[in-house]
Amino acid sequence: TMVVYRLNGLELPRVADAQKRAGRAVARAELAPGDLVFFATGGGNAISHVGIYAGDGKFIHAPSRGKVVRFESLDNAYFK
Repeated sequence: TMVVYRLNGLELPRVADAQKRAGRAVARAELAPGDLVFFATGGGNAISHVGIYAGDGKFIHAPSRGKVVRFESLDNAYFK
């Protein structure tokens, strides 16, 4: 997300938790394309992953090093 934002002239911290703290929360129903969506994928409440909302309940993310950037559904059980 940091690289995508930087390529579009926007500054963003490097790690997901700092990115979350730099913004403001919006309700899921108010998400707009380009908004960041955050996940605690390791259990607990610690933010560990971030994606870019694309609209229609989908977001774009890099799953992990070496994997292809892809679209996912916000309804995917792993991300809920």
